[in-house]
Amino acid sequence: MAFSKPFPKQVPGSNYPLWEEVTLDDQEEYEVEEICRRENMRLMDQALSDAKVLAIKHGINEDGIRATLAVSLFEKLASHVVFWKEHRTKERWDEKNQR
Repeated sequence: MAFSKPFPKQVPGSNYPLWEEVTLDDQEEYEVEEICRRENMRLMDQALSDAKVLAIKHGINEDGIRATLAVSLFEKLASHVVFWKEHRTKERWDEKNQR
């Protein structure tokens, strides 16, 4: 199912915007998901390293505690796939409306 997002387009002489849908094709959606996956892997790696440092620093260096810390850090840092797709649709919207 294709990802789409509506954007407001100002209509001259009207106080109300006209909403226009921007849709990603399958290839764009796949590319965005791959970028997101790679970024999330990088962030999880960073979160695991940071959790280890914090656990050692505070004398709570146990596997379960490190894992819990890493997940908390990752959730705080990680972006969701929807954000990346919305960002790409916004880029397409901007490209289209700069012409």
